[in-house]
This record gives sequence, C-alpha cells and structure tokens, in this order.
Amino acid sequence: MDRGIKIGELRLEIGKAPEERDVYTIKAKISTKGGAVHWVYPINDTHITWVRGMRRLPFKYEVWQDEGYSYKAHRITEYDQQSGLIQLWKNEKPEGEYNVKGIVNNEFSSFFNSRLMNLVVGEQIIVPTFADKKRVEVVVNTITKKQLKKTVIGPVQALEVMPVMTFKGLYDKKGDTVIWYSDDECRVPVLINSKIVIGSLTAELVGYENSACSRYKQVKKKR
Repeated sequence: MDRGIKIGELRLEIGKAPEERDVYTIKAKISTKGGAVHWVYPINDTHITWVRGMRRLPFKYEVWQDEGYSYKAHRITEYDQQSGLIQLWKNEKPEGEYNVKGIVNNEFSSFFNSRLMNLVVGEQIIVPTFADKKRVEVVVNTITKKQLKKTVIGPVQALEVMPVMTFKGLYDKKGDTVIWYSDDECRVPVLINSKIVIGSLTAELVGYENSACSRYKQVKKKR
C-alpha cells in the first residue's frame, strides 16, 4: 500500500459520554509532529463530535485549530437533525446558518456510521454528510477483502472501504481516503489512510475496548 509522504498522524478515539445516556464522542487529534513538513507548517488540531441515537447522528461538533505559527481558531457546529438547521460559530462569534433537507453526518460521524451499515464487496452505500456548508451524499464503495497481518487485534480479515470525497472538507484532499474494517460483527477500524495536498494522514489502531463485542478482548499496542 502506497501511503505517500507521511506528514503527520491522526489519533482517533470513540467512547461513550459518561454524563449522558446514548451519547458517544468521536475525538480526533491531528498532528504533524514527526512528519516531513512539521517545521514548515506545523499542525496540532483537536476535533470532537458528539453523536446520539440509534443512527449515531451528530448534534455538536467542536474543533480547536492550531496551525502554522500564528493561526488559531475555535469552531463550533450544532446540528438540529429534526429541523435541518445547522449553526456555525468561529471564535465565539456566529459564522452562519444553513438549512438542509434530510439527516446529515459530519466527516467524523460519517466514518463512525459507515461501519454500522451493510458493507458488501462490489456494492455502494450512501452516507449523507454536511461539508463545505452544504449537504453532500457521499458514495462509499466496498472494494475488496484482504488479510492484514499486523494489527493491534492480531491478524484479521479486513474490508477495504473507500468513500468518494467530492468536497474539500477539513483538509484539502488530493486522493482517496481508504478505511479497513475487520470483516466481522465488530467492524473494528484497524487502519485509515487519507491523501491530502501536501502528503498523507494515516491512523493506525493502537487500542480497542468494546463490551458489546465478545470477539476481541481489551487490547492496547505495546510501545
């Protein structure tokens, strides 16, 4: 697998919010530390998406951007899935309101939700996503099955899934984003690779714990 030039790492954590019932958080930390362009354009961003309900749809998304040597921003997006109203803030100031028809994900919850769907090699699913200030129906292709020998959960048969990104989104994309899920009822995301304009972002699973999945015990990558 060609991962391009490594510019950084993405650390993704999914967990249940302790203070609310049926609410989960998707936390992503993106950093160029240790990457090829860190001294040219450092990035240290933190993204948190709150989802709830059977369909795990987002109701709040928050990001703290720390990019380059001077750019900092705090952004908030709130989603009213019933009315279709989406409100954006930047640095505590309103940035816009948008009305969409139908439910939406954001880029992180769309990843979370795609693993819950019926993934069949050679077939497509649609994941509606709010990106670039509009509703986009993202086509997700299940490409093939392959054996991954070295993952935190051991050797695993995996589904290679590729969403077709037609929008810029969080980071300007240059090529494909590819996700590998374990091909079982747990659908563990063992690896993600996304090509962007200045290189690639790779997320490798380093720990897994899920009381609802009896197939795998609690595991953590040895350092």
